[in-house]
Amino acid sequence: MHTTGLGQHGPRVSRLGLGCMGMSDLYGPADRDESIATLRAALDAGITLLDTGDFYGMGHNEMLIRDALAGRPRENVQISVKFGALRGPDGAWNGYDCRPKAVRNFVAYTLKRLGTDYIDIYRPARLDPDVPIEETVGAIADLVKAGYVRHIGLSEVGADTLQRASSVHPISDLQIEYSIISRGIEAAILPTARRLGIGITAYGVLSRGLISGHWSRARGGDKDFRSLASPRFQGDNLDANLALVERMRALAQDLDVTVAQLAIAWVAAQGADVVPLVGARKRDRLQEALGAADLVLKPEDLARLEAIVPPNAAAGERYNAAQMAHLDSEMG
Repeated sequence: MHTTGLGQHGPRVSRLGLGCMGMSDLYGPADRDESIATLRAALDAGITLLDTGDFYGMGHNEMLIRDALAGRPRENVQISVKFGALRGPDGAWNGYDCRPKAVRNFVAYTLKRLGTDYIDIYRPARLDPDVPIEETVGAIADLVKAGYVRHIGLSEVGADTLQRASSVHPISDLQIEYSIISRGIEAAILPTARRLGIGITAYGVLSRGLISGHWSRARGGDKDFRSLASPRFQGDNLDANLALVERMRALAQDLDVTVAQLAIAWVAAQGADVVPLVGARKRDRLQEALGAADLVLKPEDLARLEAIVPPNAAAGERYNAAQMAHLDSEMG
């Protein structure tokens, strides 16, 4: 597994990271033993960056990672944690709280659940509209000084917020959706991040499985938020997006790779400062994703793919209206 620096201010991490959310939440039932086996297989394969959130399964995901890491050197892994999302006992989303005293509270619980004395990268899950980003970053900076946090990241914020946050403390990376069908960061956010020396950890590189080559109209279920609430997985939008996938599949077959490997390799090809997070929940999906680590797309391959899937080709927004309203990254 190759490694790269996470921006100018972050740690050195594996060229692919593992997003762990689906092992605990939102994608329907997951098997605990298989989840732990997948996490350990990722570590064995050289993946060092694990991404989680304290609200993934309301702490379940952090404890799952703790158990998977048992007996392994803590310094060999970088754990990235998002905080701030408020949820009810029914799983409902109730906004965000990124006040300094809330930051100190959230981090205390996370350290306990992870069974560690520091977090490698700590970041607010979204911009709290009621709290200036300078106050939130300042609170995390105090945790850096105290040794509880190593690096500060951000998630789904726009160019102006990146600039303001960076004036308080160096920012290691911006976690944001980026894929061949979600390219909104390219106009302003990505250039600003690069000017500030901020890396990109790209989630949704397979658009939550939509462009994995494995999704079909028959998938989903009453526990899977994709079919329930994600516009790209619904109605005519789904049919249009799956038609895009079939065009991608034809190119993938020409290159003797899978659709998922093609999509992941496209994200990695956008720069050494862009680290794809793959959301594999099972070992077979992990193995497929790992096949993209050494896949180098030629300029002509990239041109063919971008002709097949031009910017704005996806049908439907990436979140429903309620969640889109929380995305500072979509505010221009």
